[in-house]
Amino acid sequence: MKTAVIEKTLNEFLDIKKIKDYAPNGLQVEGCKDTTKVLCGVTASLELIDKAIEIGAQTIIVHHGYFWKNESPCITGIKKKRLSRLLTKNINLLAYHLPLDINPVIGNNYLFGKLLGIQDGRPLEDYPCLNIGTLPKPMTVSELANLISTNLNRPPLSIFLDSDKILSTVAWSTGAAQDYLETAYEAGAQAYISGEISERTVLESRELDTPYFSVGHHASETLGIRALSEWLKQQFPELEVSFVNIDNPV
Repeated sequence: MKTAVIEKTLNEFLDIKKIKDYAPNGLQVEGCKDTTKVLCGVTASLELIDKAIEIGAQTIIVHHGYFWKNESPCITGIKKKRLSRLLTKNINLLAYHLPLDINPVIGNNYLFGKLLGIQDGRPLEDYPCLNIGTLPKPMTVSELANLISTNLNRPPLSIFLDSDKILSTVAWSTGAAQDYLETAYEAGAQAYISGEISERTVLESRELDTPYFSVGHHASETLGIRALSEWLKQQFPELEVSFVNIDNPV
């Protein structure tokens, strides 16, 4: 199959022109014109690239690619090693960042809400990456922490003042979205969930008296790229598509 067909299909499905991003979406590194094997993963690390080489994949598709805004444009160190591997082996790299976060079918935020059974989930107006909805039933802060832990197979880092506080409305955003906490509070959320946490987040959570759960950037964003791999299999049965989860505790 022509790699360009895969790229065009993904670009259209994820509507990459819809949102301004911090890195280019779509084809980031050009390799083989034809693809028979695709490897999907969260981040284009050296380990993921080596796995692609091991299985003979011509194309890698990730959520976190390269060429981020404000990073050094110099091809040195880690960046040189990664790009050298891709170019030497003629492997394509496609990356989809925010478009994969906000997609209403296989997006990280949609699937995270579904995983927790959140009802009537929707993105806030003017904040496409920030979602709000209703828990499947009213529950305490401790019960929500347990629900998250059970579904992600890892305990969240939780900030709260009262473990018995009853919650019904929550907001969430996967990945590094800790700075949406106050916006979530102003929108009526009784608790907030995101991937990462900062020192300032702890203080904001306490001062707003709003429980906060940091579930892990990687853990909260395996959902979309895994689902994308399954979607790609359905679109192109002739392709051999696999997903590899490179463990990351953050």
